[in-house]
Amino acid sequence: MTVKATELRKGMVLQKDGDLLLITDYSHATPGNWRAIIQVKTRSLMSGSTGQFRPAAGDQFETAYLDKRQCQYLYQEGNGDRVFMDNESYEQFQLPEDSTGGKMAFVKESDVIEITFHETTAIGIELPTNVVLEVTESELAVKGNSATGVKKDAVLETGHKLKVPMHINVGEKVKVNTDTGEFMGRAQE
Repeated sequence: MTVKATELRKGMVLQKDGDLLLITDYSHATPGNWRAIIQVKTRSLMSGSTGQFRPAAGDQFETAYLDKRQCQYLYQEGNGDRVFMDNESYEQFQLPEDSTGGKMAFVKESDVIEITFHETTAIGIELPTNVVLEVTESELAVKGNSATGVKKDAVLETGHKLKVPMHINVGEKVKVNTDTGEFMGRAQE
């Protein structure tokens, strides 16, 4: 489907020069009696690089159709690729490490997550804003340090390292923000 530059909106995905570009910011201004100025900021879904361009008001763009499917994470290959299985067709496929955007630090084996496809190619993963993971390693708390809000290092069951308050111990489940990778609180059982 083609759209004019004036119909572009934040969140749309364009097919341009063999790449898929997610519109991250869009501004349309008409200063006084001048022509319209359109500024579009994008992020490549293939490489992750960002860019911007200024199309003319009459320019046409091809929008991409993206499909989201529930898939199960199976394991990691020796080269870093991640192997997933589509929950409907039971087909297995691989995603390179760079296309996951570092979000695999919050995914355990056998977790079901949403994967974005363009035609038949998997291009990225979608995670919930928060996930609950178990602490597998942490430093011992020193008595008297908790009054100042000091944080200690901890390692989660996926191998992700983060800072947690001194009262968090090994075996506890914590809530982690998948966008920032930061501790949000103890998980409610």
